[in-house]
Amino acid sequence: MAVKEAPMLILRTSEGENHEWPLDKAVVTIGRTPESDITLEAREVSRRHARIERRGGQFVLLDEGSKNKTFVNGRALQEPYTLTDGDEISVAMRFKLLFVDAESTAPLPPSPSRHAGVHIDEATKRVSVNGIELNPPLSAPQYQLLSFLYLHVNSVCARDDVIRAVWSDAAVGVSEQAVDALVRRLRDRLRELDTREYIVTLRGHGLMLDNPTEG
Repeated sequence: MAVKEAPMLILRTSEGENHEWPLDKAVVTIGRTPESDITLEAREVSRRHARIERRGGQFVLLDEGSKNKTFVNGRALQEPYTLTDGDEISVAMRFKLLFVDAESTAPLPPSPSRHAGVHIDEATKRVSVNGIELNPPLSAPQYQLLSFLYLHVNSVCARDDVIRAVWSDAAVGVSEQAVDALVRRLRDRLRELDTREYIVTLRGHGLMLDNPTEG
């Protein structure tokens, strides 16, 4: 009788390499320490972050009370979750692990070069540059600014419109210096992944997100 293969988790790095871990134990631990079955070395990951338990023929994901949480398909894990083929597990919004059932052919995770330039996933509010996710996430004002410019990509947005989009009802009295400081901080965050100048200031006109066409 052929031995049934175990389900697995697949991690694709920013360099395009795949790492695979078979779920061939009753409990598979995920964390920052070398003692973990799946070791993810990053400060955002807790020492004991999450675990996967085999319960009969099912595999159940549980968070271990981690500081930065465990997510499944973009949603924070609140209670034990039974994994199904194709589920994406995000550990601290830092590492993405794809769950592949034993009965399925392992698909390749999306290539890091899938999106050129800045890309926003509006459902999860994740921001990536050239396919690499920005981590830690943007602050709320930084995200609001980028989201507004992204909505009007490659078009000039008047500063008054930008102020209303970011500060909403508190927009009255927002200084030019406050806007410039926010723009500067957002530029610095984007430069962490790409030195290209995405946020363009047109004096006397406004701001523009200079973004290449996505592939």
